Amino acid sequence: MSQLQRIAIAPSQFQQGQILLTKEQQHYLGRVLRLREGDRFIAMDGKGKWWLSQLTGEQAQVLEPLSVETELPVSITLMVALPKGNGFDEVVRCCTELGVTCIAPVLSDRTLLHPSPQKLERWRRIAAEAAEQSERSFVPTILEPVTFNTAFTANQTIHSYICEARGEYPHLKKVLNSISDEILIATGPEGGWTTQEIENAIASGFQPVSLGRRILRAVTAPVVALSLITAACEV
Repeated sequence: MSQLQRIAIAPSQFQQGQILLTKEQQHYLGRVLRLREGDRFIAMDGKGKWWLSQLTGEQAQVLEPLSVETELPVSITLMVALPKGNGFDEVVRCCTELGVTCIAPVLSDRTLLHPSPQKLERWRRIAAEAAEQSERSFVPTILEPVTFNTAFTANQTIHSYICEARGEYPHLKKVLNSISDEILIATGPEGGWTTQEIENAIASGFQPVSLGRRILRAVTAPVVALSLITAACEV
């Protein structure tokens, strides 16, 4: 199965044992991947379902469902203060590969980027491509950007952490022993969170944690945080 090409589809494309391919998918399978009629590939709907499929002209025939267990035993929501430039593209890509469940981009007091709706579509496309590449069963949800204060006041997760480079806070790896179901972790912008943002987050139930003694870039911190969580949860 690992040698077969994979393609992400929308759940609605699966109908009565057939996969209704879009023009773009037909082009990708035929012209880019060089698949011919009768060749097999794997279709994944991003909601946990995989199918062994066979190309039949402009559509595909589903041969059998596949069981794939590549997901983490915990649900991880990553709250990221948007970095400048295109840095969030790499955050989405890497954290999807690492197993994140949901990514919530937020606008903090020091956020420089104010994304357009086209950016959101781009991030969701990157997440789908990264999930396809890393053989994820699910494509992470990418939420619409909101202000940090709006995001954390809506938080209902028991295990919530905010990463802060300054201050004497426990290392993230030391607080992950009791995680069993759901975790929310927030990483800051260039220049870090403001003192008021940290205080507001603590008041809303977040525990401040450290990612180490060095100052990490805004695009590095989310990847480090996800790596620590996956190392703790996946043994």
